[in-house]
Amino acid sequence: MAKIRSGEGILRRKPIEHIEESDTGEGGLTRSLGLWQLTAIGVGGIIGAGIFTLAGTVANGKAGPAVVVSFLIAGFASACAALSYAEFAGMIPKAGSAYTYGYAVLGEFVGWFIGWDLLLEYTAIVAVVAIGISGYFSFLVEEAGADLPAWMLGAPGTGAGHRVDLFAAILCVLIAWLLNLGMKSAARFETFVVALKVLVVLLVIAVGFFHINTANYHPFFPFGISGAFTGAATVFFAVFGYDAMSTAAEESKDAQKHMPKAIIYSLIISMVLYVAACLVLTGMQNYKDIDPESGFSSAFKSVGLGGLADVIAVGAIIGILTVMFTFMLGVTRVWFSMARDGLLPRWFAKTHPTRHVPTRVTWIVGVGAAAIAGFVPIGEAAELTNIGILLAFVVVCVAVIVLRYRQPDLPRGFRTPLMPFIPALGALFSLWLVTFLEWETWVRFAVWFLIGCVVYFGYSYRHSALARRTPAE
Repeated sequence: MAKIRSGEGILRRKPIEHIEESDTGEGGLTRSLGLWQLTAIGVGGIIGAGIFTLAGTVANGKAGPAVVVSFLIAGFASACAALSYAEFAGMIPKAGSAYTYGYAVLGEFVGWFIGWDLLLEYTAIVAVVAIGISGYFSFLVEEAGADLPAWMLGAPGTGAGHRVDLFAAILCVLIAWLLNLGMKSAARFETFVVALKVLVVLLVIAVGFFHINTANYHPFFPFGISGAFTGAATVFFAVFGYDAMSTAAEESKDAQKHMPKAIIYSLIISMVLYVAACLVLTGMQNYKDIDPESGFSSAFKSVGLGGLADVIAVGAIIGILTVMFTFMLGVTRVWFSMARDGLLPRWFAKTHPTRHVPTRVTWIVGVGAAAIAGFVPIGEAAELTNIGILLAFVVVCVAVIVLRYRQPDLPRGFRTPLMPFIPALGALFSLWLVTFLEWETWVRFAVWFLIGCVVYFGYSYRHSALARRTPAE
């Protein structure tokens, strides 16, 4: 029998040259995504609350006009990781992203560790984003003069009479329904909505440009250089999303060629919009007067354009909606890949006979995210995110270095430049950001990790597809 694994026990690896031939059978997905659809998914995952919320928050309390420097620093650090993802995406055009890359290079347990963590964190991101959209929706409904019952406006404990954030929960289920229509139909919707979002952002930038007062840029570093770096740690979470997009590699028409480009294009497009938006925001209004929660609304009101606030609110809803789509796509593809590899029951890897999407895990994620969004306050839900994604960045950056030296002649559709300097920077910056997380986040992470260890050693280790195959003598 041809050799299909390397290493033994928890360190066994899935050799890259055999991934295509071993991932067959009922786990097949349809390759229907083109370059610009992939790029739209990436932009959809990156641009969201970063422009409409974080820019104002960081400008007001951490960096002032230097918020643009904060985004540039975060963008550079994110690009270091993005280039590592791009190299892997060109070599391994399969679903799973960081989970699959870690499994192939650093071993089964590392792959499991990242995959298991992303299951929780991507689902939590979907829920957090849904809660954020619900807040904007409630604002617009109230502005229209409607009076919604208190019981449906928030999770228990978030307000008088609140029992469930009904709109947020429904939204999670609707995104799951959309993904289950089939990747081609879902991607068309995502591309259309992303185009609308970008147009709204461009409108904000174009209109705001003519109301810039350069005096507002002085002092440019009111909190010092350290303020710009502190701001970078905050906005870093607004400049990833390509990681979730890369889970769709198996649904790309020409993944080895298109995935690296889509990762790089989506980050470049997003960074250009972020920088332009920050320059407009801090130029229109003095950083001390910017509303930390609705920066652009306050900025436009300050120059007599309050009527544009409703347009911005609608743009925020559209922008954040695409983030839900990207991350729900990500979690379902990671879950699907783990099940196909035998690390979770193969029942989850079953795809729809005609739509060729993992409908079972998509509905489970949709309902799970709806439960979190409906009954958990946004602050507590948000604490379930971030750490796993940062650790996934570390794993991918380290793995790309290891593989470059272990198998230097392996065909690569894209090669990360300045090896190993670029991926090392990506890993170090991600580790640095981990130190900013609250201790409660570490406790939740430890509990989820221990549960994962029980599942892995109680089930996954014995049922792994590699464990059931005999290596060549």
